Amino acid sequence: MKIDILALSSHPDDTELCCGGTLAALVNKGKKVGVIDFTQGEMGSRGTPEQRLQEAQQASDIIGLEVRDNLGLPDTKLESTREYQKAIIQKIRTYQPHVCLVGAPSDRHPDHGNGTQLALDAIFYSGLTKIKTYDEQGEPQKRWRPSHVLHFMQDRPFDPDIVFDISDTFETKRKAILAFESQFNVQDPGDEPETYISNEQFFEGIEARARHYGHLIGVTYGEPFKYHNGPLPLASFNSLFETDPMR
Repeated sequence: MKIDILALSSHPDDTELCCGGTLAALVNKGKKVGVIDFTQGEMGSRGTPEQRLQEAQQASDIIGLEVRDNLGLPDTKLESTREYQKAIIQKIRTYQPHVCLVGAPSDRHPDHGNGTQLALDAIFYSGLTKIKTYDEQGEPQKRWRPSHVLHFMQDRPFDPDIVFDISDTFETKRKAILAFESQFNVQDPGDEPETYISNEQFFEGIEARARHYGHLIGVTYGEPFKYHNGPLPLASFNSLFETDPMR
């Protein structure tokens, strides 16, 4: 299956938190969108791997993803090895995305920066003929390199090159995040510990950030991105005629 946009993330819930509104908006525009989670988040303080996978599927249904795969790489042990790269390359060559979304270049959680470097290396090496991968039928895959790569913002902010208007899909993003009920906006932590992301204040911060970046582009809600290996290439100004910001 060929898809248009493929998001690569270290943990289930990373994409919902950081670019869920954008993914939902692209789905609404008729694009085929997929997510590849590298780990099952099994080292998280709350929830189980099985629960996280179930929550990820519920979030995928809310957003309308075409595909959601989990590579089962080890949580808290991500590094850019050839073994891990080839697991991602196989997916990139299978889905042949035009655009890839990856995590922040560096972040509070070590897995985020490490996962981003792993994703970037795999994206580049996916275009090399002499790195061999095979499809599910055992047939050799053709090389494929996405045309565009964008970083989504994670816990720590950066100066974005692009802010995507998610005013019409922020509610979808909110529902997709809340599908991870073991992780976010937990009213009663029970026997498991309260964490940096489980309390109500963290969830309120998600909306505050979306409002902040929305304000910068003259809309209600926005999600920020940094273009990898910029500058951003344009062949026309058509995209500028699609928006009419109030600012």
